[in-house]
Amino acid sequence: MQRPIHLNLFIYARGHHEAAWKHPMAPDRQSLDIDHIVECAKKAEAACMDSIFFADTLSLAPDSNRTGRMYLDPFTTCGAIAMATSRIGLIATASTTHSEPYNIARMFSSLDHVSKGRAGWNIVTSFSIAGANNFGNTGRLSHAERYDKAEEFVQVAKALWDSWTDDAIVDDRKAGLYYRSERVQPIDHHGRYYDVAGPMNVPRCPQGWPVLVQAGSSDTGKDFAARHAEAVFTAHMTKSTAQAFYQDLKARVVAAGRPADQCVILPGISMIIGSTEAEAKRMEQELNELADVETSLSRLSQRFDGHDFSHIPLDRKLTVADFPDPAENQASRGRTELIVGAVEREGLTMRQLLGKLAGARGHFVMAGTPEQVADTIEGWVDTGAADGFNVMPLLLPHMLNVFADEVVPILQRRGRFRTAYEGTTLREHYGLHRPSA
Repeated sequence: MQRPIHLNLFIYARGHHEAAWKHPMAPDRQSLDIDHIVECAKKAEAACMDSIFFADTLSLAPDSNRTGRMYLDPFTTCGAIAMATSRIGLIATASTTHSEPYNIARMFSSLDHVSKGRAGWNIVTSFSIAGANNFGNTGRLSHAERYDKAEEFVQVAKALWDSWTDDAIVDDRKAGLYYRSERVQPIDHHGRYYDVAGPMNVPRCPQGWPVLVQAGSSDTGKDFAARHAEAVFTAHMTKSTAQAFYQDLKARVVAAGRPADQCVILPGISMIIGSTEAEAKRMEQELNELADVETSLSRLSQRFDGHDFSHIPLDRKLTVADFPDPAENQASRGRTELIVGAVEREGLTMRQLLGKLAGARGHFVMAGTPEQVADTIEGWVDTGAADGFNVMPLLLPHMLNVFADEVVPILQRRGRFRTAYEGTTLREHYGLHRPSA
């Protein structure tokens, strides 16, 4: 029996291409207009997609005046969408670097209650210096220390979610008893970074815990995912690197004492879909021509701890020596390794590299027909590169509509994707166990 495919929609402004906001097919309404966001969520739910996802940043991006790249708070957004939908999962990003475990655990438990079991937490270890400056910090934590802090943070959050048993609430109005006190216990955590008494002041949520999502691709990030992540968003420009990542991470999950199928791996796929391949490639070229070189260089610089690439001629073939060592990078180490690997493997010029990154910041990008996109999705899943995909349309909502109306039905006819939701929670959509308290 062929494995079912999982599909998450990554909602990002007017689309994932840097120039999407300027394209004639971009919506007239503001990208932060909640009606635009809800429209995308409802379209994804109508297509029976597993979930939607919202990224986040903790500072104003230096290129946001030229890209329209801004975010509403993910919790507020997911709360609004919970009231407009009934089945699709809602994954919000929250930082372990600039938050407190009690606040985050309480907020996700509340979102899971509000959505009746559809919440997911995308766990990030924020690396932005600008973000650190907004929280009164004098400098950025190292890559290793961010993950040490995240480890303790998640352990505390899990303990707080488990501080109530599933049967604590009795709501016995005649006896005057709402919950059994003996079924609610403090956690009394005293660690390197946090002192948290507990218990949580919100009863255990429908899923037990929200689904835990993570996107780190460094060795440290993959070990963290093996211990905690139930879904992993990952970036790959080629199927071969995705296959290597998939095999490595699944092995780490098993070594950590968890079943391999309890960690769903979803690489990003960003697509332009046309009635013919030529039409799709023509639209992709239109978008690339709208991109601003200065903006693209700025975003590349941000990936490499502010390294200046402006002196490199756009049409000179790049070498590994043009980049700082990814192993020394204190920002997104996995993504920098991916970029340098692509340069070494493909012999790209700076102009070609910026074009690749403009589409989806290092994720897999393709332009083709609905059949070609469906074939690619199936091919990656069937050859051990993915359990499904984090779908990142280059234009929203236009390319989402084409994906939902033309690609999803192909996968459904082939028996690879659901035609109706069988469960009500995000855990059920992903085939994940519910943790016991």
